[in-house]
Amino acid sequence: MPTVLLVEDDSMIRTALVKALTNAGHVVSAVGTAMDALREVAVRPPDVVVLDLGLPDVDGAAALRMMRGDSDVPIIVATARTGENNIIRLLNAGADDYLTKPFSAEHLLARISAVLRRRGSFVTAPPAIEVGSLRIDLARRAATLDGQPLDLNRKEFELLAYLAARRDTLVTRQELIEEVWRQPYRGSEQTVDVHISWLRRKLGESAANPRFLRVMRGVGIMLVEPRVEPRVEPR
Repeated sequence: MPTVLLVEDDSMIRTALVKALTNAGHVVSAVGTAMDALREVAVRPPDVVVLDLGLPDVDGAAALRMMRGDSDVPIIVATARTGENNIIRLLNAGADDYLTKPFSAEHLLARISAVLRRRGSFVTAPPAIEVGSLRIDLARRAATLDGQPLDLNRKEFELLAYLAARRDTLVTRQELIEEVWRQPYRGSEQTVDVHISWLRRKLGESAANPRFLRVMRGVGIMLVEPRVEPRVEPR
């Protein structure tokens, strides 16, 4: 049975959610502070963490960064902080998904199921993807180019892995927002474009001189294997 760590300082909400999650077949541990949550993740790593941001000891966003620094456990943040910029910061800091308060137990259960399904897809995926001299190790969540490690943050890696798994296929920005960022698409492409720009720098390419990433303006992005130019021997 999936194990859930619930981090919520409101005892009434915590009790209600523990009951709902337990009735749905989850094994639940519940704590009320960020430091207790960090200890739980270190000692008994759960299958998923539900992290409230309004904690009494450490700001939830800071707790998220601390947790992500030590663990790759899926994290769903529960926040009353609305606004696209806040959500983008949380996702870029390492959250796998988010819920805006107030939310129902059914909504939380659906998000937990979705996160666990996505994590399961990584387990059954091929151990590595190779595109030319680019190698993406899905098990270790690491990538190398020409044998040298790439310094990628969480979303950069997930974006690169998603595109590489669909090499030579045009992927729309809407699909990337919905499948990599797990957000509803609202017509904004800035987040995708910024991450593509960061990836390009780390892959040693530019929009004017692409190597792996081909962008069709207004359509989408495709990862391709670089063409090897034939060598012309001097006469």
